[in-house]
Amino acid sequence: MKCLAVILISAFCLLLFACAPKPSNPNLILATTTSTQDSGLLDVLIPLFEEEYGYTVQTVAVGSGEAMKMGEEGNADVLLVHAPSSEVAFMDAGNGKDRFLVMHNDFIIVGSASDPAGIKGIDSATDAFKKVYEAGAQFITRGDDSGTHKKELALWKSAAMDPAGRAWYLETGQGMGASLTIANEKSAYILADRATYLANKDNLQLEILVEGDTSLLNVYHVITVSPDKWPKANYKGALAFAKFMIAEATQKIIGEFGLEKFGQPLFYPDADKTDADLGL
Repeated sequence: MKCLAVILISAFCLLLFACAPKPSNPNLILATTTSTQDSGLLDVLIPLFEEEYGYTVQTVAVGSGEAMKMGEEGNADVLLVHAPSSEVAFMDAGNGKDRFLVMHNDFIIVGSASDPAGIKGIDSATDAFKKVYEAGAQFITRGDDSGTHKKELALWKSAAMDPAGRAWYLETGQGMGASLTIANEKSAYILADRATYLANKDNLQLEILVEGDTSLLNVYHVITVSPDKWPKANYKGALAFAKFMIAEATQKIIGEFGLEKFGQPLFYPDADKTDADLGL
Protein backbone atom coordinates (compact mmCIF):
# COMPACT_ATOMS: atom_id res chain seq x y z
CA MET A 1 0.00 0.00 0.00
CA LYS A 2 2.85 2.38 0.81
CA CYS A 3 4.40 1.82 -2.63
CA LEU A 4 1.02 2.47 -4.32
CA ALA A 5 0.57 5.67 -2.34
CA VAL A 6 4.03 6.89 -3.34
CA ILE A 7 3.33 6.05 -7.00
CA LEU A 8 0.02 7.91 -6.95
CA ILE A 9 1.50 10.95 -5.22
CA SER A 10 4.44 10.91 -7.62
CA ALA A 11 2.07 10.82 -10.61
CA PHE A 12 0.10 13.71 -9.14
CA CYS A 13 3.31 15.66 -8.55
CA LEU A 14 4.35 15.12 -12.18
CA LEU A 15 1.01 16.54 -13.33
CA LEU A 16 1.46 19.59 -11.11
CA PHE A 17 5.03 20.04 -12.32
CA ALA A 18 3.89 19.98 -15.96
CA CYS A 19 1.59 22.91 -15.20
CA ALA A 20 3.90 24.81 -12.82
CA PRO A 21 6.34 27.49 -13.99
CA LYS A 22 10.01 26.63 -13.72
CA PRO A 23 11.65 28.39 -10.74
CA SER A 24 13.99 31.23 -11.64
CA ASN A 25 16.66 29.67 -9.41
CA PRO A 26 16.19 25.88 -9.47
CA ASN A 27 19.25 25.01 -7.39
CA LEU A 28 18.62 24.35 -3.71
CA ILE A 29 21.11 23.31 -1.02
CA LEU A 30 19.67 21.23 1.81
CA ALA A 31 21.87 20.71 4.87
CA THR A 32 20.46 17.88 6.94
CA THR A 33 21.29 15.28 9.53
CA THR A 34 22.78 11.94 8.60
CA SER A 35 19.78 10.16 10.13
CA THR A 36 17.37 11.46 7.49
CA GLN A 37 19.81 10.28 4.82
CA ASP A 38 20.88 6.97 6.40
CA SER A 39 17.30 5.95 7.15
CA GLY A 40 16.37 6.27 3.48
CA LEU A 41 13.63 8.84 4.07
CA LEU A 42 15.18 11.46 1.82
CA ASP A 43 15.51 8.93 -0.99
CA VAL A 44 11.70 8.93 -1.04
CA LEU A 45 10.95 12.59 -0.35
CA ILE A 46 13.55 14.51 -2.39
CA PRO A 47 12.52 13.08 -5.79
CA LEU A 48 8.89 13.91 -5.05
CA PHE A 49 9.79 17.49 -4.13
CA GLU A 50 11.95 17.91 -7.22
CA GLU A 51 9.18 16.58 -9.46
CA GLU A 52 6.51 18.79 -7.94
CA TYR A 53 8.41 22.08 -7.68
CA GLY A 54 11.10 21.83 -10.36
CA TYR A 55 14.06 22.32 -8.04
CA THR A 56 17.29 20.34 -8.07
CA VAL A 57 18.28 19.59 -4.49
CA GLN A 58 21.89 19.20 -3.41
CA THR A 59 21.70 17.28 -0.15
CA VAL A 60 24.56 17.67 2.32
CA ALA A 61 24.17 15.10 5.13
CA VAL A 62 26.15 16.14 8.21
CA GLY A 63 25.50 16.50 11.91
CA SER A 64 22.91 19.08 12.97
CA GLY A 65 25.64 21.32 14.38
CA GLU A 66 27.52 21.33 11.08
CA ALA A 67 24.26 21.85 9.16
CA MET A 68 23.48 24.93 11.25
CA LYS A 69 27.02 26.19 10.78
CA MET A 70 26.46 25.94 7.03
CA GLY A 71 23.33 28.03 7.50
CA GLU A 72 25.16 30.58 9.64
CA GLU A 73 27.78 30.95 6.90
CA GLY A 74 25.28 31.17 4.06
CA ASN A 75 26.36 27.85 2.57
CA ALA A 76 22.90 26.27 2.64
CA ASP A 77 19.40 27.42 1.78
CA VAL A 78 17.33 25.18 4.03
CA LEU A 79 18.02 22.90 7.01
CA LEU A 80 16.38 19.73 8.30
CA VAL A 81 17.82 19.19 11.78
CA HIS A 82 17.15 17.66 15.22
CA ALA A 83 18.78 19.76 17.91
CA PRO A 84 15.94 21.93 19.28
CA SER A 85 17.86 24.03 21.82
CA SER A 86 20.58 24.83 19.27
CA GLU A 87 17.91 25.58 16.68
CA VAL A 88 16.33 28.17 18.99
CA ALA A 89 19.73 29.83 19.40
CA PHE A 90 20.18 29.72 15.61
CA MET A 91 16.86 31.51 15.13
CA ASP A 92 17.49 34.02 17.94
CA ALA A 93 20.78 35.00 16.27
CA GLY A 94 18.89 35.91 13.09
CA ASN A 95 20.28 33.05 11.03
CA GLY A 96 16.89 31.53 10.18
CA LYS A 97 13.70 32.99 8.74
CA ASP A 98 11.10 30.25 9.31
CA ARG A 99 11.08 27.14 11.52
CA PHE A 100 8.47 24.41 11.29
CA LEU A 101 7.97 21.26 13.31
CA VAL A 102 8.12 18.26 10.94
CA MET A 103 8.35 14.93 12.79
CA HIS A 104 9.85 12.98 15.66
CA ASN A 105 11.13 9.57 16.59
CA ASP A 106 13.32 8.65 19.53
CA PHE A 107 16.83 7.82 20.57
CA ILE A 108 17.74 4.38 21.86
CA ILE A 109 20.78 2.92 23.59
CA VAL A 110 21.99 -0.18 21.79
CA GLY A 111 24.79 -2.64 22.50
CA SER A 112 25.81 -6.27 22.31
CA ALA A 113 23.69 -9.03 23.83
CA SER A 114 26.45 -9.61 26.41
CA ASP A 115 25.62 -6.19 27.92
CA PRO A 116 28.70 -5.90 30.19
CA ALA A 117 27.31 -2.86 32.05
CA GLY A 118 23.98 -4.56 32.74
CA ILE A 119 21.76 -1.79 31.40
CA LYS A 120 19.13 -3.82 29.54
CA GLY A 121 15.61 -2.83 30.52
CA ILE A 122 16.62 0.16 32.66
CA ASP A 123 13.91 2.84 32.49
CA SER A 124 16.25 5.81 32.86
CA ALA A 125 18.77 6.67 30.14
CA THR A 126 20.73 8.68 32.70
CA ASP A 127 21.02 5.66 35.01
CA ALA A 128 22.12 3.54 32.06
CA PHE A 129 24.89 6.01 31.27
CA LYS A 130 26.01 5.92 34.90
CA LYS A 131 26.28 2.13 34.77
CA VAL A 132 28.28 2.25 31.51
CA TYR A 133 30.65 4.77 33.10
CA GLU A 134 31.08 2.75 36.29
CA ALA A 135 31.72 -0.43 34.29
CA GLY A 136 34.20 1.27 31.96
CA ALA A 137 32.44 -0.50 29.10
CA GLN A 138 33.29 0.55 25.56
CA PHE A 139 31.06 3.35 24.31
CA ILE A 140 31.06 4.88 20.85
CA THR A 141 30.46 8.62 20.55
CA ARG A 142 30.01 10.37 17.23
CA GLY A 143 31.84 13.44 18.51
CA ASP A 144 30.59 15.48 15.56
CA ASP A 145 28.34 18.11 17.16
CA SER A 146 25.33 16.36 15.61
CA GLY A 147 21.90 16.31 17.23
CA THR A 148 22.65 12.79 18.43
CA HIS A 149 26.00 13.87 19.87
CA LYS A 150 24.38 16.84 21.61
CA LYS A 151 21.78 14.52 23.15
CA GLU A 152 24.50 12.11 24.30
CA LEU A 153 26.46 14.92 25.97
CA ALA A 154 23.28 16.10 27.69
CA LEU A 155 22.75 12.61 29.09
CA TRP A 156 26.33 12.43 30.41
CA LYS A 157 25.80 15.83 32.03
CA SER A 158 22.53 14.65 33.56
CA ALA A 159 24.40 11.63 34.92
CA ALA A 160 27.09 13.95 36.37
CA MET A 161 29.73 11.93 34.51
CA ASP A 162 32.44 13.10 32.12
CA PRO A 163 33.76 10.28 29.91
CA ALA A 164 36.14 12.49 27.91
CA GLY A 165 39.63 11.04 27.79
CA ARG A 166 38.60 7.63 29.09
CA ALA A 167 40.16 4.74 27.15
CA TRP A 168 36.77 3.08 26.71
CA TYR A 169 35.15 6.20 25.23
CA LEU A 170 35.83 6.10 21.49
CA GLU A 171 35.08 8.97 19.10
CA THR A 172 34.27 8.31 15.43
CA GLY A 173 33.69 11.80 14.03
CA GLN A 174 31.32 10.12 11.58
CA GLY A 175 27.61 9.88 10.87
CA MET A 176 25.07 7.59 12.50
CA GLY A 177 25.28 4.72 10.06
CA ALA A 178 29.07 4.56 10.08
CA SER A 179 29.18 4.93 13.87
CA LEU A 180 26.73 2.06 14.32
CA THR A 181 28.99 -0.10 12.16
CA ILE A 182 31.99 0.74 14.36
CA ALA A 183 29.99 0.03 17.54
CA ASN A 184 29.00 -3.29 16.03
CA GLU A 185 32.61 -4.19 15.24
CA LYS A 186 33.68 -3.37 18.79
CA SER A 187 30.58 -4.78 20.55
CA ALA A 188 30.25 -1.35 22.14
CA TYR A 189 27.35 0.72 23.44
CA ILE A 190 26.09 3.64 21.39
CA LEU A 191 23.25 6.18 21.44
CA ALA A 192 21.39 6.01 18.12
CA ASP A 193 18.24 7.33 16.55
CA ARG A 194 15.74 4.52 16.10
CA ALA A 195 15.25 5.14 12.36
CA THR A 196 18.91 4.66 11.42
CA TYR A 197 19.23 1.65 13.73
CA LEU A 198 16.22 -0.10 12.20
CA ALA A 199 17.35 0.74 8.66
CA ASN A 200 20.71 -0.94 9.38
CA LYS A 201 19.54 -3.63 11.81
CA ASP A 202 20.03 -6.55 9.40
CA ASN A 203 23.76 -5.79 9.28
CA LEU A 204 24.20 -5.36 13.03
CA GLN A 205 24.57 -7.64 16.03
CA LEU A 206 23.43 -4.89 18.36
CA GLU A 207 20.26 -4.99 20.44
CA ILE A 208 18.04 -2.24 21.79
CA LEU A 209 18.85 -2.18 25.50
CA VAL A 210 17.26 1.07 26.73
CA GLU A 211 14.25 2.84 25.21
CA GLY A 212 11.12 4.73 26.11
CA ASP A 213 12.57 7.36 28.46
CA THR A 214 10.97 10.74 27.72
CA SER A 215 14.46 12.27 27.68
CA LEU A 216 15.16 10.26 24.51
CA LEU A 217 12.61 12.10 22.34
CA ASN A 218 14.15 13.09 18.97
CA VAL A 219 12.41 16.03 17.25
CA TYR A 220 13.06 17.37 13.73
CA HIS A 221 12.40 20.87 12.38
CA VAL A 222 12.85 22.39 8.94
CA ILE A 223 14.44 25.86 8.90
CA THR A 224 14.83 28.36 6.06
CA VAL A 225 18.08 30.31 6.08
CA SER A 226 17.52 34.06 6.52
CA PRO A 227 17.53 35.98 3.23
CA ASP A 228 17.99 39.16 5.26
CA LYS A 229 21.41 37.93 6.38
CA TRP A 230 22.22 36.08 3.17
CA PRO A 231 20.47 37.82 0.21
CA LYS A 232 21.83 35.22 -2.22
CA ALA A 233 20.17 32.36 -0.36
CA ASN A 234 17.44 30.66 -2.36
CA TYR A 235 14.69 31.61 0.05
CA LYS A 236 11.86 30.95 -2.40
CA GLY A 237 13.10 27.40 -2.89
CA ALA A 238 13.78 26.94 0.82
CA LEU A 239 10.24 27.99 1.73
CA ALA A 240 8.82 25.71 -0.97
CA PHE A 241 10.75 22.79 0.55
CA ALA A 242 9.66 23.69 4.08
CA LYS A 243 6.01 23.84 3.05
CA PHE A 244 6.41 20.56 1.15
CA MET A 245 7.72 18.88 4.33
CA ILE A 246 4.68 19.95 6.38
CA ALA A 247 2.10 19.36 3.62
CA GLU A 248 -0.55 16.75 4.37
CA ALA A 249 0.54 14.39 1.57
CA THR A 250 4.17 14.49 2.66
CA GLN A 251 3.26 14.01 6.30
CA LYS A 252 1.29 10.91 5.29
CA ILE A 253 4.35 9.47 3.54
CA ILE A 254 6.51 10.23 6.58
CA GLY A 255 4.04 8.47 8.88
CA GLU A 256 4.02 5.35 6.69
CA PHE A 257 7.75 5.20 5.95
CA GLY A 258 9.21 1.97 7.31
CA LEU A 259 5.85 0.54 8.35
CA GLU A 260 5.79 -2.20 5.73
CA LYS A 261 9.37 -3.34 6.32
CA PHE A 262 9.75 -2.89 10.08
CA GLY A 263 6.19 -3.12 11.34
CA GLN A 264 6.49 0.41 12.70
CA PRO A 265 7.08 3.84 11.17
CA LEU A 266 10.60 5.23 11.43
CA PHE A 267 9.27 8.75 12.00
CA TYR A 268 6.00 10.21 13.33
CA PRO A 269 4.57 13.28 11.53
CA ASP A 270 4.07 16.37 13.69
CA ALA A 271 3.09 19.25 11.40
CA ASP A 272 -0.28 19.47 13.16
CA LYS A 273 1.39 19.87 16.56
CA THR A 274 3.41 22.50 18.40
CA ASP A 275 6.71 22.19 20.22
CA ALA A 276 4.78 22.45 23.49
CA ASP A 277 2.72 19.40 22.50
CA LEU A 278 5.97 17.42 22.42
CA GLY A 279 7.20 18.85 25.71
CA LEU A 280 9.87 21.12 24.21
